[in-house]
Amino acid sequence: MLSYLQLGEEFFGPLRLFQFISVRAILAGITALLFGFFLGPKLITLLRDFGAKQAFRDRDEVGELANLHEGKAKTPTMGGLLIFGSVIFSTLLWADPNIYVITAMLVYGVLTIVGFLDDFLKISKKNSKGLAGRYKLIGQLIATGLALFLLLGPLGDTLTGVHGRAVGSTEKMMELWVPFYSDVLILSMPLVLVVGLFLLTLTGSSNAINLTDGLDGLAIGCTVTVALTYGIMSYASGNFVISEYLKISWIPGTGELTVVCAALLGGSLAFLWYNAHPAEIFMGDTGSLAIGGLVGIIALMIHQPLTLVIVGGIFVMEAGSVILQVASFKSRGKRIFLMSPIHHHFELKGWKETKVVIRFWILSLLFAIIGLATLKLR
Repeated sequence: MLSYLQLGEEFFGPLRLFQFISVRAILAGITALLFGFFLGPKLITLLRDFGAKQAFRDRDEVGELANLHEGKAKTPTMGGLLIFGSVIFSTLLWADPNIYVITAMLVYGVLTIVGFLDDFLKISKKNSKGLAGRYKLIGQLIATGLALFLLLGPLGDTLTGVHGRAVGSTEKMMELWVPFYSDVLILSMPLVLVVGLFLLTLTGSSNAINLTDGLDGLAIGCTVTVALTYGIMSYASGNFVISEYLKISWIPGTGELTVVCAALLGGSLAFLWYNAHPAEIFMGDTGSLAIGGLVGIIALMIHQPLTLVIVGGIFVMEAGSVILQVASFKSRGKRIFLMSPIHHHFELKGWKETKVVIRFWILSLLFAIIGLATLKLR
């Protein structure tokens, strides 16, 4: 799309407007939103006809929760396909395909395939087991390896996009920045540390959002605030003047990730329209695993993976509650929560599903504000 617009700039001056990332980000968000709005009902009907119903754990495993979620059994899953289509279509239209955009889309694509296979097995077997954990991990390792190859390999300094703008060098990816500190903490991390950081961030964010996706609108609503926050951070990271003012790492080319984040924001809002309680469709692992990976790789490419712990505070809470629950039960034989992830704990405490979701949205917004504040509070 941008290549055609660039050809027309000489004949029609206003087309130069599309050189501005802010303009293309707005258009990307609107495009993804409309894509999701119009194709949502068609996908819901298609998945329902296909029999793609959400598989739940057995009643003896979840007890009272089975009664609370009894009406969800007929709701179709695999709705992550709608978000994926919205994001990919919008990004292809409006983003300048430099190395960062390509890496983000490939990681997103690989994890969408992994999630799709997981959902497909759940549907075909009619149980909640799905893809074995080791195969999910293999998929996440492939996505991580692909990202590392693209960003640290020979292509890292060559793919500059349609407009031929410079992008950050591979050396930039070896830096480690932390919140509340105004300078780079480690100028050149050892390769093993870089690999570990990538693997931990991608698998952690992917699994955390997957665990959060247990109530209508919960995971996708929190994704909206995270996408907006990282869109702002990406813009700042790719802009020399802003990055100098905020004393954050300037990485030429990462501004294009603002367009990707805007597409994710628009696609998430469109999906939320159909996923709000009572949900007409669930995203399934097709959506949650992939969105987690996309958010994680964007955070890594703009040197803000540690800030993701703050911005994605809800996801950290959800994953942390599971880890604590398992550790406590194995070490003491006692549970800390009535059920994990923690959103189920509040359900069993008597909170209505919508109350849990809205309160978690509010917390997600507060976490996002704190995360943005770390850019200045250094």
